[in-house]
Amino acid sequence: MAGLDWLTEHPVAHRGLHGNGLIENTLGAARAAVEANYANEVDLQLTADNEVVVFHDDTLDRLTDATGPLTARTLTELKQVALRGSGELIPTLQELLDTVSGRTPLVLELKSNWDGDDRLTARTAEILKGYEGPVVCMSFDPQVLVDLQKYAPGLPRGIVAERYYDHADWAPLGASRKFRLGNLLHFNRTRPHFVAYYVRDLPALAPLVARYLLGMKLLTWTVRTDAERSKARRWANQMIFEGFRP
Repeated sequence: MAGLDWLTEHPVAHRGLHGNGLIENTLGAARAAVEANYANEVDLQLTADNEVVVFHDDTLDRLTDATGPLTARTLTELKQVALRGSGELIPTLQELLDTVSGRTPLVLELKSNWDGDDRLTARTAEILKGYEGPVVCMSFDPQVLVDLQKYAPGLPRGIVAERYYDHADWAPLGASRKFRLGNLLHFNRTRPHFVAYYVRDLPALAPLVARYLLGMKLLTWTVRTDAERSKARRWANQMIFEGFRP
């Protein structure tokens, strides 16, 4: 997609610029990223009553004193749950949009259960219709990109991928599916506008073909060390970073 230079002009703060008392995926972390002139990468999930919120984990256990799956709670219920160690609450996508207000780019990762449920994609597309700032959506799940073509054809979309998918969380995908994902063999169906590839798996053929032969922007995640920063500089257009300030 032409006109995506803005996507790689700024380093991208992973889950916002968190640390030093700021919790990931909060409005405070988003504000800090904007003030430092970084783009914001955040995670989106759907509540039980079809509202889009900014949160990474499947469950509330790690970041709050509540337990159980986020998706089992309504927005009203989630707004009673404070993020541990802060006075912040789980923000909605609309609250994030109002906070960033177009000042720096937003990179929105849509979480997926790999079950074909398109409600998060549809609701996200609906909310973004009123947003005029620079924004892209991305997902590990190719089906989400297919759904984005339907619900928001003009919205830039990207695929998040890695080479080996060797973490235990990926085991249910199976070897052949992981091979197709790692080698981006779904491109004819998903038609992404950019790729976000795991920094530890670079260099890899598929993302470099996307960058150099297909002219796509290549982001890399999640850069945390000097060695990874050097690798990102060598192989990608821009990094999604955490734990330091570029």
